[in-house]
Amino acid sequence: MDLNNASWRKSSYSAASSNNCVEVADLSEATAVRDTQHRELGHLLFGHDQWVAMTTTIRTQA
Repeated sequence: MDLNNASWRKSSYSAASSNNCVEVADLSEATAVRDTQHRELGHLLFGHDQWVAMTTTIRTQA
């Protein structure tokens, strides 16, 4: 999957000046996640159902 033209956004929980966060790109088939400081190391892909399940679990555990 080519992510060169993906629209990445920082987590809303990240401070404006901080690079200690993750970036997310919503794709047609999946959601991609990468480390802001180490973009060259690649990304993780989550299917839609996996992404919703993970973010729902995180929100309920916080």
